[in-house]
Amino acid sequence: MLRPPCRCLPRPPRRAACTGPGRRLLLSTPIFYVNGPPHIGHLYSALLADALHRHRGLRGAGPSRLSTGTDEHGLKIQQAAAAAGTSPLELCERVSGLFRQALAQAGVSFTDFTRTSQPRHQRAVQRFWGALRDGGALYKGSYEGWYCTPEECFLPESQLAESRDAQGRPCKVSLESGHQVHWTKEENYMFRLSAFRDPLWKWLRENPHAISPDPFYQRVLRWLEEDLPDLSVSRESSRLQWGIPVPGDPTQTIYVWVDALVNYLSVVGYPTAHGEWWPAAHHIVGKDILKFHAVYWPALLMAVGLQPPEQILVHSHWTVRGQKMSKSLGNVVDPFSCMEQYTVDGFRYFLLRQGVPERDCDYYHEKVLKVVNSELADALGGLLNRSTALSINPSNTYPCFSESCFPKVSDSREATGTGRVSAEDYALLTSVASLPLQVAGYFESFQIYKALECITLCVRQTNSFFQRHRPWKLDRKDPAEQLWLDTIIHVTLECLRIFGTLLQPVIPHTADKLLSRLAVEPQERALSSLTFLPRYSGKPCPFEGRQLGPDTGVLFHRLEKSREHQRETERP
Repeated sequence: MLRPPCRCLPRPPRRAACTGPGRRLLLSTPIFYVNGPPHIGHLYSALLADALHRHRGLRGAGPSRLSTGTDEHGLKIQQAAAAAGTSPLELCERVSGLFRQALAQAGVSFTDFTRTSQPRHQRAVQRFWGALRDGGALYKGSYEGWYCTPEECFLPESQLAESRDAQGRPCKVSLESGHQVHWTKEENYMFRLSAFRDPLWKWLRENPHAISPDPFYQRVLRWLEEDLPDLSVSRESSRLQWGIPVPGDPTQTIYVWVDALVNYLSVVGYPTAHGEWWPAAHHIVGKDILKFHAVYWPALLMAVGLQPPEQILVHSHWTVRGQKMSKSLGNVVDPFSCMEQYTVDGFRYFLLRQGVPERDCDYYHEKVLKVVNSELADALGGLLNRSTALSINPSNTYPCFSESCFPKVSDSREATGTGRVSAEDYALLTSVASLPLQVAGYFESFQIYKALECITLCVRQTNSFFQRHRPWKLDRKDPAEQLWLDTIIHVTLECLRIFGTLLQPVIPHTADKLLSRLAVEPQERALSSLTFLPRYSGKPCPFEGRQLGPDTGVLFHRLEKSREHQRETERP
């Protein structure tokens, strides 16, 4: 294909949004394609973003927004609506509503819900297109290649495999998704992606954390070592009517991925008000759309003189009993039924605890039961129940800590134990005291699962501490034993307060219930002022002597095996 000479060079990026403490930050999920209802992969993206958003708010790190929404244009939507005997707009209204309902039910704290069918977004896309055109980044040319409608993109031969269609005829399919591709030839507008290979390379080399985790950063660098052909950014409107028309050319419709990517700008007021937020944006995306976000999107932004997003956080996929989720296998997991069966917090906890961004993670019913029952119902809930029981704490107060019972040592690593306090007890204090900083570091590095692993280990340590000293065996009539009993309970409640505060971004309802039981007021739940066991260091504790909150019963009820799964396991 002949290309006109390039009239444009990558522009110098415009000034970045403010940085430093108190700065603004946009967190975003992908906008989800409405060709089908939500599944747990969509929910996982949203929960990762939600946990980061909540954690940032509890740190008091500055204004932030969490944007999500639905991608509603493209050939796939046009075809799905025709197959369902409805209009594309009616299909989008219905499925977009399902996504909004699922995210709201899951407690996702989104501040913005963008729909690409909204006039505000469409105006932004047309202005963005105009900026590309005016900068010489576009040209019109004849394009032909293998087009994958489900993925809404052309694929090179290297990303194809031989297969057979439903009638047994030979066909080509996408290596990544297995979807069939069709040879397509049409006149389109092309984006000069090849001109941005060096600027993209320079951007990534100067910003090694721009894409995280590192395996995905390395993958993008490898892509940039290969040819970077120019990109088709429109479709003939005779083939695709359901989309945004190219300004000034009604024969062409803007490519759905260009349309969708601009949502990250339209949500912050492009083309007039986006400078207050952009480029302080962190995109949370699945690995299947990495190239669109880490190659095409930064290049498009550079072409209009804007900086790439500050960070692209990438996660892997969820399988079901080791198999990829697919409609044909009938194993697509419905988030609504999961939230009903496991509770909202139970399912949030499972996905964020078991999801590892670097690798695919496996979902199955028994695994959810094991993780949630063991860590939330038994370990955390059991500890709260035992340490606040009237048989142990009849006054229902946050009892006093005794320095004489639990004397401070200069180096807990060398502590051998004094009196009733053992070396393991000092190790517990060290672990819990360092937990807030540890958890903050893991959130910062997009390793929420590791943060939860650390909290779980400390919960186990605290249970061991409580079990080791058997407070139920102590004689309250003996003043020395009463002091020791109060100290055991004080330490345990302090540990629970730390756990509840740190778990707020992940299981907000359960954490609220725990903190309310400990009489921790809403204004006392921030991460920025979180300190553990101040009495151990001779400082006052604001909770000491405070009446505990009302007993609302079991913190987290154990999950039971559903009848359906019971029948499955009983089959011969």
